Amino acid sequence: MNIKKFKRVKYISFLFLLLVFSNGIAQNSKFSLDDFYTDNPALDHKVDSIFNALSDQQKIAQMIISCTGELGKSEATVKKLAEDDIIGGVVFLKGSKKTHTQTINELNTISEKKKTLPLIFSMDAEPSLFASRIKGAQNVGKTIEIKTHSRSDSVVNIINKELKEIGVHHNFAPVLDISPGNEAIKSRSYGNNKDSVIDLANRFIKCTEEGGIIATAKHFPGHGLVKGDTHKQSVYIDGPLQEVDNYKPIIAEGVLSIMVAHITVRNNDVFGTDGLPSSCSRRIITDLLKDGMCFEGIVVSDALNIMKAVTILDNAPLLASKAGCDMILMPQDERKTMNSILAEIKKDPEYHQQVIASVKKILRLKVCAGII
Repeated sequence: MNIKKFKRVKYISFLFLLLVFSNGIAQNSKFSLDDFYTDNPALDHKVDSIFNALSDQQKIAQMIISCTGELGKSEATVKKLAEDDIIGGVVFLKGSKKTHTQTINELNTISEKKKTLPLIFSMDAEPSLFASRIKGAQNVGKTIEIKTHSRSDSVVNIINKELKEIGVHHNFAPVLDISPGNEAIKSRSYGNNKDSVIDLANRFIKCTEEGGIIATAKHFPGHGLVKGDTHKQSVYIDGPLQEVDNYKPIIAEGVLSIMVAHITVRNNDVFGTDGLPSSCSRRIITDLLKDGMCFEGIVVSDALNIMKAVTILDNAPLLASKAGCDMILMPQDERKTMNSILAEIKKDPEYHQQVIASVKKILRLKVCAGII
């Protein structure tokens, strides 16, 4: 072989090895929650690779979040849903640390054996609800009692530690509603001062996510100034959306997920919901939150299984998804939800594209959280 040809072959071999090595780095890169909103080709490639390997059912499953614990579905029911690849995650309601941990370990084992994508595990671990969600956990007091950054950091560190030990990735907290006087919110709010509420909620979010746990601001577009409890009945924002501006600085600071409440908006020409709860309103979720406020994170519906404001609707989970919710939280019937979305994407190409976007965001979140 002449010298020039030898050098050319050697150079091509070097480029090939470099390409293989670079691709290996891309495939095996470790991502963090900080990467979620970044322009990251390696992350994009990983998400696309995972997405393209899934069937339509497996993709839609990522959007469906079931529930278990003393107030949720039986462990046997949730395990069967996991085995059949109907769900993408589970929210844990009231229970002991031992029981929660054991259930999560068993669900992870099912994913490993079935070679399905790992589930994302979540909990309403707000300060005010924390001790009731994990019986025996340290009581961190009520949210309304948190007045300083240092106190907030201390509370978050305790919550994060417990969640990590159990295996929970996603905290449906903090509450961004401004009034502790609402029947449903009470002491779960940081208080009546808007600026203080935004500051303390943002601190909670930052500390939570710096600790590797996904935070969720709630209840969009604002539950603090309404009368009534959506667990019991339809409740209304009558006129302007007085609390929606609270979310602008939170979004600007990079919150990863926002939960939408089952609040109906009336007497509002722009954002009236035509009798639907906000969680099922495209005006609120897509037009306002996603397009108007440029939120590109995960939109989570509030619980769809027991709240009277939404259970009175026919097929609320499909309505919530079509409105723009990425995660469908606690539907009454997960299999029906799966089948409804499957049928709808086949006849509505625009909705199909929306579902694709939702699934890719959820996969991106799972990668960044180290779940996948």
